[in-house]
Amino acid sequence: MQMTNLGRSRSISRHCAFFIFNVALAAAIAGCATWRAQPPLRAATAEQLIELLREREAAIHTLKGLFRAQIKAPGLLIAQQVEGAVFYRRPDALRLQGFNRLGGELFEIVLGEDLYRLRLPTTGQVLTGRVTELDRIGQMGRPFQLSVWAVSGAVGIAPVSDQEKVLLSEDGDRYRMDVLKPGEPEGVHAGRLTRRIWFERQSFQVVREDRLTPGGEVEATMQLEDFRPVDFSPKGHPPSSLSSVMADPMVKPFKISMRDGQGQGALWLTFHEIVPNPSLKPEELEPLRS
Repeated sequence: MQMTNLGRSRSISRHCAFFIFNVALAAAIAGCATWRAQPPLRAATAEQLIELLREREAAIHTLKGLFRAQIKAPGLLIAQQVEGAVFYRRPDALRLQGFNRLGGELFEIVLGEDLYRLRLPTTGQVLTGRVTELDRIGQMGRPFQLSVWAVSGAVGIAPVSDQEKVLLSEDGDRYRMDVLKPGEPEGVHAGRLTRRIWFERQSFQVVREDRLTPGGEVEATMQLEDFRPVDFSPKGHPPSSLSSVMADPMVKPFKISMRDGQGQGALWLTFHEIVPNPSLKPEELEPLRS
């Protein structure tokens, strides 16, 4: 009886070992298949990436979209949730609207020619001023400014000017582009770092941008995720030199987050819809002029 039980035990052990081996082998094969399915990293020069930013920005003449925003600001114990709409026309006309869950309008901000007009229907206030002074209107000023920056991620990351210099380096599976501010040869801010832009290396989409203060500290960080193809009506023709780099269809980030570098607020945008190059009605985006 003892020998029979011992034989059965050895047989069960062999079957268990064989089963575990097969499971491990299948997992290894699946892992290899998954690894092989990953797209290879692509190479690009700084000049190509600079031109790519310019092309993507130039491709968008108008844009509108619907989104949900979570806003965190000093004085708010929990993040406030807002439904929103955005309307944009090149080069700098922008309108943002915020609504509560019942559809009641909470705010409207219109930008153009470096000016802003902020309307708060709940209080009847209308505030105007320079965009550069938007963060001076109180506790909600900084979140409004972060909102404007976040929308730029959907429209298109600001390109690099001809006067600016860049340094391109590999950062893991990304490229990091350091943008240096032009200045006088003997000036204090000559060659000052103003932005850092990270490109992922499959489609060269921008997945992160840091904006820096004159003192070199991070003023705000934007993260871009959930890239999806969008229906695109082109205005003009892309440069032929970029045909290989621009082989992918137009995609837009449907999740954008902004964080203030000094902890003065944060914003998370989740887009429901992004429509590039629509015909905008006058009531959707009126000009704002000085």
